[in-house]
This record gives sequence, structure tokens and C-alpha cells, in this order.
Amino acid sequence: MEIKRLSRRELIKYGGIALFGAAAGGMLTGCSQANFSNAVADGAESVSDGNGGSCAQIPSETAGPYPAHDDSAINVLRLNGIVRSDVRSSLNTGGYTGSSTATGVPLTLTLNLLDVNASCAPLAGYAIYLWHCDINGKYSMYSSGVTSETYLRGVQQTDSNGSVTFQTIFPGCYDGRMTHIHFEIYPSMAEAVDDSYIVRTSQLTFPLATSSSVYNNASGYSASKTNFNKISFATDNVFSDGTAYQMASIQSGNYSSGFVASLDVGIKV
Repeated sequence: MEIKRLSRRELIKYGGIALFGAAAGGMLTGCSQANFSNAVADGAESVSDGNGGSCAQIPSETAGPYPAHDDSAINVLRLNGIVRSDVRSSLNTGGYTGSSTATGVPLTLTLNLLDVNASCAPLAGYAIYLWHCDINGKYSMYSSGVTSETYLRGVQQTDSNGSVTFQTIFPGCYDGRMTHIHFEIYPSMAEAVDDSYIVRTSQLTFPLATSSSVYNNASGYSASKTNFNKISFATDNVFSDGTAYQMASIQSGNYSSGFVASLDVGIKV
């Protein structure tokens, strides 16, 4: 009898596991999901691209917290203006009246979507939805004080190189989680409106030295510095099983001028 290995997402879906912790004092206390770090083998074998490089299927991770389309009353993917490259400002639409712009160290992030089953060929025409917390560790639309804001959320279509580039800020570090950014992959822009069409859900992170330089030196990240010093990849409930395929590469920059970063994201089509 063939035994089906469930992904983290499937374990969550079928196991009925509660994912999210409550926010305390206006700051998120972190995701309280069960630790799936060693529960599932994700089959992320490396594949050569024929040019001396390689790619691997990115691990599947929980969508939490707050993808903002998991509630029948909330679907950020259907808001006017959500298709955008610069996600720093709020949309002020669909009943969300916030008009704030997220402040923080500038981050230009490129995701390169690759087909693991086709020698790492670029996947054009797919849609990638990205979201993350702000400088204070808060998520727009949900966290205390920013429920009317829609910043740090956006969708884009991959170009002929399989790439999308977002203009955002370096995320804060809230209590209980390492620095991270969430993203979901959809087969097309037309299908990037409902979570039933998701091809892959994952998260990315940054080198320790990069996060440390931001939290120790950049203005506004004092709470992140405290939280960052209490956590590690080994104790994080998402990255404890490794970061090899989820570690963004820093191309250039610093905490003062901002960073340019990228990540190759492999999926099996």
C-alpha cells in the first residue's frame, strides 16, 4: 500500500490544528502553530539547470499569520490596487480607510520562480502574493492599531524570466519568530483571488548578519532587536528544519541605504 506523505499545509488542514496566537499589548506574540519542523519530508531534492546551477522545490509552510483571504469577510486579493510592485503604502479601498506608508529600511526583493521538473526553467505568467509584518511586528488589517491599513501586501505576475520584484521594507522581528516574509504562488493572475488555487505556500528569511545589522543599527527596530536576540533558526517553528532553500541572497546594500535581495523559488509543475 502506498503511503501518502502530507505537506505541512495538508497536516494543518486535516489535523484541525490551531495556528495563531493572540496579539498582546499591540504586538504579536508569534504564531502558536505546532512545530512541524521534522514531521514532514518535503522532497526538496536539488535539480541541475544545465548551466552549472541548480534549483529545488521550496518547502511548503503554513500560511499564517494573516494571509487576509482565509475569512469569508476578508479577501485582500480582490481589493483594487493589490496588483502592485511597491507594497509600502495602504490602498485605502474596499472599506479599509488607512492611508499610511510603512516605514523602515528599504528592501528590493526579487523572487525567481523555477520549474524543478524542467531543469529549472523559468515559470512565466504565474502570480505571487507576498505579505509580511511592519517595523513593529504588526500585520496590516489585523494587528491592533493597523486594522484599517493594507500595506505590505501585494500581488504580481512573473515575467518571461519567471521573476517578480517587490519594493518593500525589511520586516520587523516579533516575539517567537525569526525574521520572515510570507508568499503564495498561483497558476495565473486570474486565479490569484482564492486560496483554493494556491500552488505553493512558503516563507523566506535573511542571513543572520543582515537581520542583526538592521535591528542593531536602524531607527525604529528596537523591539525587533530584543525579540531577535531571544530566537534562533534552531528554535523557530518554521525554519528549524533548515533554511537552505528559503534563505534570501543579499545582492547589495546596508542598513542605512537599504538592501537588494533575491531568492530562487523552485516548484514542481
